[in-house]
Amino acid sequence: MTEFAGHRPGEPAYRRLIAGLFFAGVATFAQLYSPQAVLPFLAADLGVSPATAALAVSAATLGLALAVIPWSMVADRRGRRPTMAIGVVAATAIGLLAPLAPTMELFLIARLVEGAALGAVPAVALAYLSEEVHAGHAARAAGSYIAGTTVGGLAGRLISGPFGEAGHWRLGVFIVAAVCAASAVLFLWLAPRARGFAASPVRVGTVLRRLATNLRSRVQLALYAQAFLLMGAFVAVYNYVGFLLAAPPYLVPQWTVSLLFLAYLAGTVSSPRAGALAGRFGRLPVLLGSAGVMAGGALLLLVPSVGAVVAGLVIFTAGFFAAHAVASGWTPASAPAGSAAQASSLYYLAYYAGSSALGWALGLVFAGVGWVGVAGVVVLLCAIAAAWAQRVLRDPAARSGTD
Repeated sequence: MTEFAGHRPGEPAYRRLIAGLFFAGVATFAQLYSPQAVLPFLAADLGVSPATAALAVSAATLGLALAVIPWSMVADRRGRRPTMAIGVVAATAIGLLAPLAPTMELFLIARLVEGAALGAVPAVALAYLSEEVHAGHAARAAGSYIAGTTVGGLAGRLISGPFGEAGHWRLGVFIVAAVCAASAVLFLWLAPRARGFAASPVRVGTVLRRLATNLRSRVQLALYAQAFLLMGAFVAVYNYVGFLLAAPPYLVPQWTVSLLFLAYLAGTVSSPRAGALAGRFGRLPVLLGSAGVMAGGALLLLVPSVGAVVAGLVIFTAGFFAAHAVASGWTPASAPAGSAAQASSLYYLAYYAGSSALGWALGLVFAGVGWVGVAGVVVLLCAIAAAWAQRVLRDPAARSGTD
């Protein structure tokens, strides 16, 4: 029997896999970020500050960050697809209950648990993809998966936002969870049975050694830095841009502000394009260029014009998702032998730790210094990420997976 080398574009199983992961991304990221579009309404309804309201996002991403490594251990034993199925179904059930929480404290607890359940998808999806797709097409497939996550993030925000303007932010978050339930069903139906996975016993010592091996790799640490810094910058901008535009001199109605999340479509386009460019020109030039695009978009956000803010968001978003598509696909590809799942888990640990920590911390900058301070810190984060990548990822080790 011929050894399985991975599905290729044009094969029915390849199409089902990409479509299945697309809907898994929708089910995950729509509910993960659905409160972001209604943060001003949530803050007013519950009487909390912008930074405290942003904890509705940070609590979920913190739960996800803490759960990715345990989920990867489950996936090594039970399989990639079953693990993702368990996580996304559990998260959807919790997501339907979370908006019913009467207080901010209970809502945050529900969001923390929901995020922990959602961690199964990002912890496992890229490992599943790397095992089931032919190596020559992995970068492009990873870009397609990331594109699906942008659609999920966009849908969650666009659906919940208008309900906030009508005074029903809880209903908006609930309806997003219902959409995620339908997406979870489609994932379960479409995703093909794994052929490249071989179950292995879960030994804590082995997992810890694999984690330690990745944490000793300069290449992996540089990729985790991209995740932490760029994702933190990205979430912070979207957390507080609604507060910016609702205040003078803009005074934009909040239902209009929610339409700004259409900028996510730039990421839907840029992420698969970045994957294709990385396969042609190499990952590092595309990653550095993407970080530069992010910084340019952030600077444009400083221009006191709604049109400039919209253009800046589109550019910033395109740059972020291009960088994420490259770095997230690079991580398992360059991982030390036998530790791809742990490498991906650590990437997403850094990714969502950045979302939680920087997404909240820049709210303090916003309160103390204003939007100029937020944009300045975002540009600095992009510069640090690019400098780190240029210093470490240009080495041959970044391509070979060794240090």
